[in-house]
Amino acid sequence: MLEITLGQALLAFIIAMSIPSAITGLIVWNFERKITARDKKREADEKELRKKAAEREQAREELELVIIEGNGAAIALAEATARAVQRIPDAHCNGDMHAALDYAAEVKHRQKDFLAKQGVKAIVQ
Repeated sequence: MLEITLGQALLAFIIAMSIPSAITGLIVWNFERKITARDKKREADEKELRKKAAEREQAREELELVIIEGNGAAIALAEATARAVQRIPDAHCNGDMHAALDYAAEVKHRQKDFLAKQGVKAIVQ
């Protein structure tokens, strides 16, 4: 017959309970490690996306500035050309030339005023 003392039974019970607990602990630890790695990767991906978005925004701002400068240059060239044509004695400028010059000056001043307002708003914010 097999006789087990109370101490041996208690020891067998503790051993029997610790093995599943250890296995469960390892499984949970592995899941936590994978979740932590996934979170770190997601954070790195989000940081990269924010960086790319900031670069696109910077490029868009630079493009808008170049477009505005190009618009100013086109108006300046048009004004210079119109004034040069007005000085030619044989070129009989009609009222359209004067109206176009006035309109170009008006647009140029409106654009300058708008950009000045936007600059002040950007500084104040």
